[in-house]
Amino acid sequence: MAVELADIFRQYGSEYRLKYADRLLPSHRQAMLAIERCRTESLGGQVFACPSCGETRYSYHSCRNRHCPKCQHERTEEWLDLQRDLLLPVPYFMLTFTLPEELRNLTRQNQKLFYHVLFQASAEATQQLAQDPRYVGGQIGMVGVLHTWTRNLAYHPHVHYLVPGGGLNGSSWLPSRPDFFLPVKALSKLFRASFQRILRKSPLFEKIPNKVWQMGWVMHCLPVGDGQAALKYLAPYIYRVAISNRRLITFVDQGCMEKSQVTFEYRKSDTGQIKHCTLSVEQFTQRFLQHVLPKGFVKVRYFGFFAPNRRTVLASAKKLLSEESDHPSIDPQVEAPSKVSPKVLCPACGTQMKFIRELAPCAVQRPVARSP
Repeated sequence: MAVELADIFRQYGSEYRLKYADRLLPSHRQAMLAIERCRTESLGGQVFACPSCGETRYSYHSCRNRHCPKCQHERTEEWLDLQRDLLLPVPYFMLTFTLPEELRNLTRQNQKLFYHVLFQASAEATQQLAQDPRYVGGQIGMVGVLHTWTRNLAYHPHVHYLVPGGGLNGSSWLPSRPDFFLPVKALSKLFRASFQRILRKSPLFEKIPNKVWQMGWVMHCLPVGDGQAALKYLAPYIYRVAISNRRLITFVDQGCMEKSQVTFEYRKSDTGQIKHCTLSVEQFTQRFLQHVLPKGFVKVRYFGFFAPNRRTVLASAKKLLSEESDHPSIDPQVEAPSKVSPKVLCPACGTQMKFIRELAPCAVQRPVARSP
């Protein structure tokens, strides 16, 4: 039987919450409970019946928590549909800004502040350098998403930006080269300087070693094709969670979370080799929860002419590009796939099942936490 994150949390979630009751953040507690209850009778649902063979099926509601592995694919497709009206018929680039390792412990302890500064400093630095006529020479648009983990669940906060190759200067569209957007060394230095200037206003600034402001900061810039390809490239980052259920290999229950073990697979980024990582349930839970975002934190942000209050500028860019191109501008109504209401099919005979009634949410008896 396949292992799911919900199985692990249902078995040892209450024990973990009891042990770390005085240190567990409300957002972590909420995420654990939502994952445990996802698609169970505790959230309610619907009852369907097959008119051919009489088979009955119970379909329970999803938790829709943004950290639940079961609830994100559908939301990714919804996001893709909504973003199509942002597309421009130009080459796109993926920019990635990463915080240095020396800042990660402090960032983990002050996530909302540092994540906000990471967005602000990286977007500010990119827009500043793009204004230089040697590169773009105009206003650009940026769609950014925060990502905090590596493939083995280590803590590694960084931001991915999707950026069209070019900018708007008055009534002119200024294209970038199709294979080059901005110089990464110059952009890295501007990013570091912006981060330092913004964070200087915080009392936490004094806790940062001086060497952090002398070392090189890492950022990458990669061409990712046209707008359609670029959106598909970025979409998995939008609603991806720290680990998917398909990566969980085994869950060995030994009676307590310190001895019980979880094994998951991951692919090494440098070699592409599949590796396995085995952790105690306690360690695994800690690694997962460090990637749960603060309540209300917006992980997808828009800058430049993609910002909600700058969409008139985006409309101008679209008009200019459609006039310059032999091809018509992208019509989101044409490009977006049609929505079809899903059918519930009988697992026994394949006949379409009929809705019978709603199921109200109910309290469910969960495993009692063992004493640590």
